[in-house]
Amino acid sequence: MNDIRRANVTRNTLETQISVELELDGSGKASFDTGLPFLDHMLDQVARHGLLDISIVARGDLHIDAHHTVEDLGITLGQAFNQAVGDKKGLTRYGHAYVPLDEALSRVVLDLSGRPGLVFNCEFARASIGDFDVDLFHEFFQGFVNHALVTLHIDNLAGNNAHHQAETIFKAFGRALRMALESDSRMAGMMPSTKGSL
Repeated sequence: MNDIRRANVTRNTLETQISVELELDGSGKASFDTGLPFLDHMLDQVARHGLLDISIVARGDLHIDAHHTVEDLGITLGQAFNQAVGDKKGLTRYGHAYVPLDEALSRVVLDLSGRPGLVFNCEFARASIGDFDVDLFHEFFQGFVNHALVTLHIDNLAGNNAHHQAETIFKAFGRALRMALESDSRMAGMMPSTKGSL
């Protein structure tokens, strides 16, 4: 496992300009300036519960809508994650978490598989949280898995408050990442795959 697992990634397109700094062995410090306060709140959950240090600055064409910014945030964070995680030797590889918040409950299961895959089973109680379109959560996670090269299953199991549903998803995502990224002393120096690579 790499001693220092961090990355800085910048993505500039005609639609967005995004900068991500990520440290996987952090303490949950976070700084977000995306123009999307509710998404910032959700990303803060990932940092805190995943013990990741994350700093993101994003400028996007929010005068059109939030789609490009949210998708490109997922892409850029995924690129940073893929760089920071290194060769994956000695890692637990798999992570899972169940997280409740009042009436809401979500389960996130992931595999640092080297293959992008997303299964997203979430029916939100309403179409928007404030002015944030809940359809964009899928776009964020799709962008992340495509570039982080992880397999990710997200299931909202209960909830009738969309804010609670979203918060349990992002908290569980952070916890599952934290588990998968932990070193396994019995796997020291070994690739957690019979293929010999991930």
